[in-house]
Amino acid sequence: MTFSAIRVGDGGDGQWAAHAQALWPVAQGWLTEEGRSPQGADRARRLFESHMPELVPVLDRLGRQLDRPAGETLLTHAALRPFFSGCTQIGGAGTLLRNYDFNPDECEGAIVSSHFLRPVIGTQEALWGLLDGMNDAGLAVSLTFGGRFVHGPGFSILIVLRYLLETCDTVGEAIGRLRSLPIAIPQNVTLVDSQRAVTVFVGPDMPLTVAADACAANHQHLPVPEEQERFSRTGERLSAVRAAGTDAAAMLKPPLYHWMSCTPTAWS
Repeated sequence: MTFSAIRVGDGGDGQWAAHAQALWPVAQGWLTEEGRSPQGADRARRLFESHMPELVPVLDRLGRQLDRPAGETLLTHAALRPFFSGCTQIGGAGTLLRNYDFNPDECEGAIVSSHFLRPVIGTQEALWGLLDGMNDAGLAVSLTFGGRFVHGPGFSILIVLRYLLETCDTVGEAIGRLRSLPIAIPQNVTLVDSQRAVTVFVGPDMPLTVAADACAANHQHLPVPEEQERFSRTGERLSAVRAAGTDAAAMLKPPLYHWMSCTPTAWS
Protein backbone atom coordinates (compact mmCIF):
# COMPACT_ATOMS: atom_id res chain seq x y z
CA MET A 1 0.00 0.00 0.00
CA THR A 2 1.21 3.49 -0.83
CA PHE A 3 0.58 6.25 1.71
CA SER A 4 0.35 9.91 0.75
CA ALA A 5 1.97 12.71 2.73
CA ILE A 6 -0.05 15.93 2.49
CA ARG A 7 0.35 19.45 3.89
CA VAL A 8 -3.04 21.08 4.22
CA GLY A 9 -2.23 24.22 6.23
CA ASP A 10 -5.34 25.75 7.77
CA GLY A 11 -7.61 23.99 5.28
CA GLY A 12 -8.36 27.13 3.29
CA ASP A 13 -6.04 26.83 0.29
CA GLY A 14 -7.75 23.92 -1.48
CA GLN A 15 -5.20 21.21 -0.63
CA TRP A 16 -7.39 19.60 2.01
CA ALA A 17 -10.52 20.00 -0.13
CA ALA A 18 -8.96 18.29 -3.15
CA HIS A 19 -8.01 15.28 -1.04
CA ALA A 20 -11.35 15.16 0.78
CA GLN A 21 -13.47 15.51 -2.35
CA ALA A 22 -11.60 12.63 -3.98
CA LEU A 23 -12.48 10.48 -0.96
CA TRP A 24 -16.09 11.63 -0.71
CA PRO A 25 -17.70 8.71 -2.63
CA VAL A 26 -16.36 6.35 0.05
CA ALA A 27 -16.38 8.73 3.01
CA GLN A 28 -20.08 9.54 2.76
CA GLY A 29 -20.76 5.90 3.59
CA TRP A 30 -19.54 6.56 7.14
CA LEU A 31 -22.60 8.73 7.83
CA THR A 32 -25.57 7.22 9.68
CA GLU A 33 -29.09 7.46 8.32
CA GLU A 34 -29.98 9.74 11.22
CA GLY A 35 -27.10 12.03 10.27
CA ARG A 36 -28.60 12.45 6.81
CA SER A 37 -31.80 13.90 8.26
CA PRO A 38 -32.24 17.58 9.25
CA GLN A 39 -32.84 16.54 12.86
CA GLY A 40 -29.72 14.39 12.93
CA ALA A 41 -27.61 17.10 11.34
CA ASP A 42 -28.84 19.63 13.89
CA ARG A 43 -28.10 17.28 16.80
CA ALA A 44 -24.58 16.61 15.51
CA ARG A 45 -23.91 20.32 15.06
CA ARG A 46 -25.13 21.19 18.56
CA LEU A 47 -23.04 18.41 20.10
CA PHE A 48 -19.94 19.65 18.30
CA GLU A 49 -20.57 23.27 19.33
CA SER A 50 -21.09 22.22 22.94
CA HIS A 51 -18.01 20.04 23.35
CA MET A 52 -15.49 21.30 20.78
CA PRO A 53 -16.15 25.04 20.48
CA GLU A 54 -12.51 25.82 19.61
CA LEU A 55 -12.86 23.78 16.41
CA VAL A 56 -16.17 25.27 15.22
CA PRO A 57 -14.48 27.86 12.93
CA VAL A 58 -12.38 25.05 11.45
CA LEU A 59 -15.48 22.89 10.96
CA ASP A 60 -17.18 25.75 9.12
CA ARG A 61 -14.14 26.41 6.94
CA LEU A 62 -13.71 22.76 6.00
CA GLY A 63 -17.44 22.31 5.41
CA ARG A 64 -17.42 25.16 2.91
CA GLN A 65 -14.33 23.74 1.22
CA LEU A 66 -15.78 20.22 1.02
CA ASP A 67 -19.03 21.54 -0.46
CA ARG A 68 -20.95 18.25 -0.42
CA PRO A 69 -24.47 17.42 0.83
CA ALA A 70 -24.27 16.48 4.52
CA GLY A 71 -20.54 17.16 4.37
CA GLU A 72 -20.48 19.35 7.45
CA THR A 73 -22.46 16.76 9.41
CA LEU A 74 -19.97 14.06 8.52
CA LEU A 75 -17.14 16.35 9.61
CA THR A 76 -18.65 16.67 13.10
CA HIS A 77 -17.99 12.93 13.58
CA ALA A 78 -21.09 12.92 15.77
CA ALA A 79 -23.17 10.84 13.35
CA LEU A 80 -20.77 8.17 12.07
CA ARG A 81 -21.38 4.45 11.80
CA PRO A 82 -19.43 2.44 14.40
CA PHE A 83 -16.30 0.59 13.31
CA PHE A 84 -13.53 -1.48 14.82
CA SER A 85 -10.16 -2.92 13.94
CA GLY A 86 -7.33 -4.77 15.67
CA CYS A 87 -4.62 -2.62 17.23
CA THR A 88 -1.83 -2.86 19.79
CA GLN A 89 -0.01 0.09 21.36
CA ILE A 90 2.41 0.91 24.16
CA GLY A 91 3.76 4.20 25.49
CA GLY A 92 6.73 5.33 27.52
CA ALA A 93 7.88 8.83 28.40
CA GLY A 94 8.59 10.39 25.02
CA THR A 95 7.80 7.17 23.09
CA LEU A 96 4.63 5.84 21.48
CA LEU A 97 4.73 2.57 19.54
CA ARG A 98 1.78 0.95 17.86
CA ASN A 99 0.46 -1.44 15.25
CA TYR A 100 -2.78 -0.46 13.56
CA ASP A 101 -4.14 -3.57 11.85
CA PHE A 102 -6.49 -1.88 9.41
CA ASN A 103 -7.52 -3.58 6.17
CA PRO A 104 -5.55 -1.64 3.50
CA ASP A 105 -8.69 -1.43 1.35
CA GLU A 106 -10.48 0.37 4.20
CA CYS A 107 -7.72 2.81 5.14
CA GLU A 108 -7.49 6.39 3.93
CA GLY A 109 -3.73 6.07 3.61
CA ALA A 110 -2.79 9.69 4.30
CA ILE A 111 -0.24 11.19 6.67
CA VAL A 112 -1.44 14.77 7.05
CA SER A 113 0.40 17.81 8.36
CA SER A 114 -2.00 20.59 9.30
CA HIS A 115 -2.17 23.93 11.08
CA PHE A 116 -5.87 24.29 11.90
CA LEU A 117 -5.30 25.67 15.40
CA ARG A 118 -1.65 24.61 15.76
CA PRO A 119 0.82 22.30 14.00
CA VAL A 120 -0.40 18.69 14.08
CA ILE A 121 0.75 15.66 12.10
CA GLY A 122 -0.98 12.29 12.07
CA THR A 123 -2.53 9.36 10.27
CA GLN A 124 -5.79 10.75 8.95
CA GLU A 125 -9.10 8.89 8.69
CA ALA A 126 -12.64 10.03 7.82
CA LEU A 127 -11.47 13.30 6.20
CA TRP A 128 -9.94 15.06 9.21
CA GLY A 129 -10.09 12.63 12.09
CA LEU A 130 -6.90 10.94 13.28
CA LEU A 131 -5.94 7.36 14.05
CA ASP A 132 -2.83 8.70 15.79
CA GLY A 133 -0.74 11.85 15.77
CA MET A 134 1.48 14.38 17.50
CA ASN A 135 1.40 18.15 17.98
CA ASP A 136 4.03 20.87 18.30
CA ALA A 137 4.07 20.52 22.10
CA GLY A 138 5.24 16.91 21.78
CA LEU A 139 1.93 15.38 22.87
CA ALA A 140 1.24 12.13 21.02
CA VAL A 141 -1.95 10.05 21.02
CA SER A 142 -3.24 6.85 19.45
CA LEU A 143 -6.29 4.63 19.74
CA THR A 144 -7.44 1.04 19.87
CA PHE A 145 -10.96 -0.39 19.83
CA GLY A 146 -12.12 -1.25 23.36
CA GLY A 147 -13.57 -4.64 22.45
CA ARG A 148 -17.16 -4.16 23.61
CA PHE A 149 -19.90 -3.89 21.00
CA VAL A 150 -21.96 -1.10 22.56
CA HIS A 151 -22.86 2.17 20.89
CA GLY A 152 -24.29 5.42 22.18
CA PRO A 153 -24.59 9.11 21.31
CA GLY A 154 -21.26 10.85 21.02
CA PHE A 155 -18.23 11.42 18.85
CA SER A 156 -16.08 9.04 16.89
CA ILE A 157 -12.72 8.70 18.60
CA LEU A 158 -11.10 9.94 15.38
CA ILE A 159 -12.24 13.53 15.88
CA VAL A 160 -11.53 13.29 19.61
CA LEU A 161 -7.85 12.60 18.91
CA ARG A 162 -7.84 15.58 16.55
CA TYR A 163 -9.41 17.76 19.24
CA LEU A 164 -6.93 16.68 21.91
CA LEU A 165 -3.94 17.45 19.71
CA GLU A 166 -5.37 20.79 18.60
CA THR A 167 -6.09 22.01 22.14
CA CYS A 168 -3.78 20.25 24.63
CA ASP A 169 -0.07 20.42 25.52
CA THR A 170 0.30 17.57 28.04
CA VAL A 171 -1.07 14.16 28.94
CA GLY A 172 -2.72 15.58 32.05
CA GLU A 173 -4.50 18.29 30.11
CA ALA A 174 -5.70 15.80 27.48
CA ILE A 175 -7.08 13.42 30.10
CA GLY A 176 -8.96 16.31 31.68
CA ARG A 177 -10.62 17.13 28.38
CA LEU A 178 -11.39 13.48 27.63
CA ARG A 179 -13.39 13.16 30.85
CA SER A 180 -16.09 15.48 29.53
CA LEU A 181 -16.34 14.23 25.93
CA PRO A 182 -19.10 11.77 24.94
CA ILE A 183 -17.55 8.84 23.03
CA ALA A 184 -19.77 6.76 20.76
CA ILE A 185 -18.10 3.33 21.15
CA PRO A 186 -15.59 1.83 23.64
CA GLN A 187 -12.05 2.96 22.88
CA ASN A 188 -8.63 2.82 24.48
CA VAL A 189 -6.47 5.92 24.13
CA THR A 190 -2.74 6.00 24.83
CA LEU A 191 -1.32 9.46 25.52
CA VAL A 192 2.38 10.31 25.70
CA ASP A 193 4.40 13.45 26.36
CA SER A 194 8.02 13.89 27.35
CA GLN A 195 7.31 13.15 31.02
CA ARG A 196 4.40 10.75 31.12
CA ALA A 197 2.60 7.90 29.33
CA VAL A 198 -0.95 6.77 30.16
CA THR A 199 -3.63 4.57 28.63
CA VAL A 200 -7.27 5.33 29.42
CA PHE A 201 -10.50 3.44 28.70
CA VAL A 202 -13.49 5.43 27.49
CA GLY A 203 -16.92 4.56 26.12
CA PRO A 204 -20.60 5.50 26.00
CA ASP A 205 -21.47 3.42 29.07
CA MET A 206 -18.57 4.15 31.43
CA PRO A 207 -16.56 7.03 32.90
CA LEU A 208 -12.97 7.50 31.84
CA THR A 209 -10.86 4.84 33.56
CA VAL A 210 -7.06 4.90 33.77
CA ALA A 211 -5.48 1.57 32.78
CA ALA A 212 -2.91 -0.22 34.89
CA ASP A 213 -0.13 0.65 32.46
CA ALA A 214 0.38 2.57 29.23
CA CYS A 215 -0.45 -0.18 26.80
CA ALA A 216 -3.57 -1.57 25.17
CA ALA A 217 -4.88 -4.12 22.73
CA ASN A 218 -8.61 -4.60 22.08
CA HIS A 219 -10.22 -5.00 25.48
CA GLN A 220 -10.63 -2.79 28.52
CA HIS A 221 -10.97 -3.62 32.24
CA LEU A 222 -12.70 -6.94 31.49
CA PRO A 223 -11.52 -9.76 29.20
CA VAL A 224 -13.49 -10.42 26.02
CA PRO A 225 -15.53 -13.61 25.46
CA GLU A 226 -13.57 -16.71 24.47
CA GLU A 227 -14.76 -16.65 20.85
CA GLN A 228 -13.73 -13.00 20.49
CA GLU A 229 -10.32 -13.78 21.99
CA ARG A 230 -9.78 -16.49 19.39
CA PHE A 231 -10.62 -14.00 16.66
CA SER A 232 -8.78 -10.94 17.97
CA ARG A 233 -6.07 -12.47 20.23
CA THR A 234 -6.37 -9.30 22.30
CA GLY A 235 -5.30 -10.80 25.61
CA GLU A 236 -2.39 -12.59 23.96
CA ARG A 237 -1.29 -9.41 22.22
CA LEU A 238 -1.49 -7.33 25.39
CA SER A 239 0.70 -9.83 27.25
CA ALA A 240 3.15 -9.83 24.35
CA VAL A 241 3.47 -6.06 24.13
CA ARG A 242 3.95 -5.79 27.88
CA ALA A 243 6.77 -8.30 27.64
CA ALA A 244 8.36 -6.62 24.62
CA GLY A 245 8.05 -3.02 25.80
CA THR A 246 8.87 -0.42 23.18
CA ASP A 247 10.77 -2.87 20.99
CA ALA A 248 9.71 -2.06 17.43
CA ALA A 249 10.98 -5.42 16.14
CA ALA A 250 8.35 -7.23 18.24
CA MET A 251 5.62 -5.36 16.39
CA LEU A 252 6.70 -7.06 13.16
CA LYS A 253 6.14 -10.59 14.44
CA PRO A 254 3.06 -12.51 15.62
CA PRO A 255 1.09 -12.14 17.78
CA LEU A 256 1.58 -8.35 17.58
CA TYR A 257 1.73 -8.47 13.80
CA HIS A 258 -1.92 -9.34 13.35
CA TRP A 259 -4.52 -8.54 10.71
CA MET A 260 -8.16 -7.99 11.63
CA SER A 261 -10.58 -6.26 9.29
CA CYS A 262 -12.58 -3.29 10.49
CA THR A 263 -16.32 -3.58 10.14
CA PRO A 264 -19.47 -1.63 11.03
CA THR A 265 -21.67 -4.77 11.00
CA ALA A 266 -20.97 -6.12 14.49
CA TRP A 267 -23.39 -3.65 16.05
CA SER A 268 -27.10 -4.34 15.87
